Amino acid sequence: MSANKAGGLARDLLLRHSKHFESLEDDDRKLKRREKNRVAAQRSRKKQTQKADRLHEEYEYLEHENSSLQKEVEKLTDELRRLTEALKAHEPLCPLLHCAISHRPEVITNCLPR
Repeated sequence: MSANKAGGLARDLLLRHSKHFESLEDDDRKLKRREKNRVAAQRSRKKQTQKADRLHEEYEYLEHENSSLQKEVEKLTDELRRLTEALKAHEPLCPLLHCAISHRPEVITNCLPR
């Protein structure tokens, strides 16, 4: 074998070996990148799930709060209706309302029960 031919074979072997080594490095980089991406995706999904859970809890709290406030509004509306009816029933009997028409303080004082 000639030196030229031997040198060519050696270069070919080195080139193949170097390409094989680069290929292994590329594969290793791809695996590391894929693993890093997988971990990031898991973290993102976990964060998204936690956010959805928080929103659901807030929704349930607000639904309960809304229900309580609606009951309070109904109760206060009913109380307003009862007090308005009581006032209307009392107006014809109230001596202060009749005395207040004169706007004189001594007349109003005389109308007050003793």
